[in-house]
Parts: sequence; C-alpha cells; structure tokens
Amino acid sequence: MSRPVDVLPQTQVAVLRGRDLIVFDGECVLCSGFFRFVLRHDHAQRFSFVTAQSPLGQALYTALDLNTHDFETNLVIVNGRIYEKLDAFAAAMSALGWPWRALSIARLIPNVIKRPLYNTIARHRYSIFGRYDTCMVPDPDVRARFIDTAP
Repeated sequence: MSRPVDVLPQTQVAVLRGRDLIVFDGECVLCSGFFRFVLRHDHAQRFSFVTAQSPLGQALYTALDLNTHDFETNLVIVNGRIYEKLDAFAAAMSALGWPWRALSIARLIPNVIKRPLYNTIARHRYSIFGRYDTCMVPDPDVRARFIDTAP
C-alpha cells in the first residue's frame, strides 16, 4: 500500500524535488542496517536519505500522522509514492534492480500476516537488534546523499 507524495505539504514536496528517498531511524541498528544495505547496493545512487530524527524526518512523520518518537516504520519514497513498513522494504528492493528486485515479493505477503509480523519486529527492534546511543555520522561522500534541510 502506498500514498502519493501529494498528500504532503507543498513545502515538503518542494524539498523532495522528485527524489527517491529513504527515511530511517538513525538510532536503530536494524534500520541503519537497512540504510547501509541500500547505500552499498544502490550503484545508480538513486536514493537520497534522511534520518527520522532530523527536522525533515520529523516533518514527514508528522505530515503522515506517524509517531515522531517511536519510529516503527521506515519510509521509502519511490516514483512519487510513499511506502511504509514491509511495503517500504519491497519498494526499495524493487528500485535497486536485480538481484535485489526478487525480494520485492514481500509485497505479496497477505496483510493479515505481513502487518502483525512487521509490527512485532518493529516494536521489539531495540531489544532484539540493539540501539545506537546517537545517530550515525556519515563520511563526506555519504553525507552528500542526505537531505536534512528543514522543510
């Protein structure tokens, strides 16, 4: 399931400028691992990034009526559509191309299974995978792919 970026305030749409974007919890080891995986395999440098803790991340979560303290979903924006939860993972994998596109099959898992499974992992992610004390500080090359301007 996805929503068009047009549901966001125009100031946020302007900041995105048609970019594909991944918004992730920078303190969550699992979420940061997802970010690092995409970064490593995004050879076309299609994605830009922002942490959920940043001003833009906070504004996006607020605009989408998501909890701004308990980031239980990554957001993935691809081709002007906003994806959440396991659909966000599937959209990112599809955008990376082969062989990772095969993992987008996760989108086909029935919601009755997909939602409770994702929500359980998201709720317990810090106790299962751990938590960083602070958000990561990217090197200059990676930093150039972050957009953290307040909208």
